[in-house]
Amino acid sequence: MLNQSRELEKIVTRSPKPGISLLIMNTAKTAKFIVPVFFGLIITWVIFTNNSLVQKEETVNQTWAQVENVYQRRADLVPNLVNTVKGYAKHEKETLEGVIQARNLALSASGQAKAAPGSATSEDKVKTFAAAQDTLGAALSRLMVVVERYPELKANENFRDLQSQLEGSENRIAVERRRFNEAVQTYNSTVRSFPTSVVAGFRGFEKKAYFEAAQGSDVAPKVDF
Repeated sequence: MLNQSRELEKIVTRSPKPGISLLIMNTAKTAKFIVPVFFGLIITWVIFTNNSLVQKEETVNQTWAQVENVYQRRADLVPNLVNTVKGYAKHEKETLEGVIQARNLALSASGQAKAAPGSATSEDKVKTFAAAQDTLGAALSRLMVVVERYPELKANENFRDLQSQLEGSENRIAVERRRFNEAVQTYNSTVRSFPTSVVAGFRGFEKKAYFEAAQGSDVAPKVDF
């Protein structure tokens, strides 16, 4: 630094025009301030962008947790529902076993997602989870068709209460699934936008998968009383 100052002084001394000498001096002094300020602004922007991405990713994770919760609530209703139906339709064994197997599959998918929370919203995990939940939804729909054959079961107060809770769960599932997809859309748009994508790539923020349920799975299984 000292040598550079001396060289600059020599240039100024040798310069035939004082105006040029002054310009060189001012440029050198200005550069000393501009360069650190420039890099400071870049670092500040990187930190701000990273924190914004973290916040958006946390929003995705929180909405996903709500999706898991509402699906768990539906799964918790299944044993009582099956037992109630079994009391009136014991010979519908195949349908009842299908519901139980679908519930076990859904719980297994949920358990796998919770075992690896960091990758729970990866494309493979979301698709596996959604497929398992759709299977349970389809099994419950078939069970409701069976119920139509048993007027006494349809009139059972316990069954009516479980049916109401099931419909409520399906409605909440649709709401939470939509909120999750909205959070994913916001996150993905940010991650893919330039220049934020540079920070996202460097820090390992990857695109999240949408929850794409099977067509008609957002309609609650329903029985007309």
